[in-house]
Amino acid sequence: MVLLKTILIVILVYYGLKFLMKWLAPKLLNYAVKKTNERFEQQFGSHQDFGNEGPKEGETSISKKPPRKSNPSKKVGEYIDFEEID
Repeated sequence: MVLLKTILIVILVYYGLKFLMKWLAPKLLNYAVKKTNERFEQQFGSHQDFGNEGPKEGETSISKKPPRKSNPSKKVGEYIDFEEID
């Protein structure tokens, strides 16, 4: 009788959690998405000045990469000549 009672409790708990998660999971997911969206807007919301960036109509803008400095005096390593000893 105890075994039957234990199996019945396990089945009831399983179906109860299953029903609860079907009802609760969408609400938790919506809450998490809303909070993430709020944090994103809080961090990056002030950086949305799309209209102020770039040249205006009629203006010319030339952007160049800075020239690469090649440093020939920079030593990568030292070459060591060796002889094989028999």
